[in-house]
Amino acid sequence: MILMKADEVQKKVFSKIKKEIEEKKLKLKLVAIIAGNDCASEIYVNSKKKDCEKLGISSEIIKFPSDTSEETIISKIKELNQAKDVTGILCQLPLPPHISEKKVIEAIDPLKDADCFHPYNVGKLFLGDPVIEPCTPKGIISLLDFYNIPIEGKRVVVVGRSNIVGKPVSIMLLKRNATVTICHSKTNNISNITREADIVVVAVGKPHFLKADMVKNGCVVVDVGIHRIQDTSSEKGYKVTGDVDFDEVSPKAYAITPVPGGVGIMTRVALMENILKLGLYNSGSIK
Repeated sequence: MILMKADEVQKKVFSKIKKEIEEKKLKLKLVAIIAGNDCASEIYVNSKKKDCEKLGISSEIIKFPSDTSEETIISKIKELNQAKDVTGILCQLPLPPHISEKKVIEAIDPLKDADCFHPYNVGKLFLGDPVIEPCTPKGIISLLDFYNIPIEGKRVVVVGRSNIVGKPVSIMLLKRNATVTICHSKTNNISNITREADIVVVAVGKPHFLKADMVKNGCVVVDVGIHRIQDTSSEKGYKVTGDVDFDEVSPKAYAITPVPGGVGIMTRVALMENILKLGLYNSGSIK
């Protein structure tokens, strides 16, 4: 069984990005906006800031209180759109309930949209001519490529239909000539479908959703979920796990991603690649 860990991929890609930044003397800057006091969001944003520091990318975190108005955040985004030194912008989700995520995302200049959430960038992705690609789906495919997992001609089942993972990864896998089926909460007899898959991508947000009886022998399993669940045997009182019951499924898998250490790291790697590519667009190096 191949454990598709992301650390070696991260080292390889980061080395390549850093070299290109230095050789082309690029000045890149990511600005991350966060609103409210969501602990997970703060952890994610700080990890992205550390990645930027490793690569010589300038970064800034702008924090707003949870009662900040939608207009205030959009006004700040418009200001950042005009700032010549800012090459990438992201707004960490979720936002407080009174703020429209749709309006905030649409306010970001598509050529500074580091997450690839703007409708323009999503449309370009759908048409097969992307400016950049969404971070988690891009990271998933990069991980499969690194471990020489064939995609073309394979039956892939994606469990989950979110705009962030399920839908875009399905489009990107189709572009690689996979045969893709999307399952979701209203799908009947999901197990019958997942058992036919050569590759299963699970992004449902439910701990240990995928069990051993839901996959065939020799399948490839990509676990997008990340959860903290109670574990009294741990010093921390919890353990981190994914949407896949790893202990059950891994004996049947040809290859599987760990949680943590898999897709989460690859999402950050893809973000750094996006920042580089947007910087090249904004400098006129590519059009």
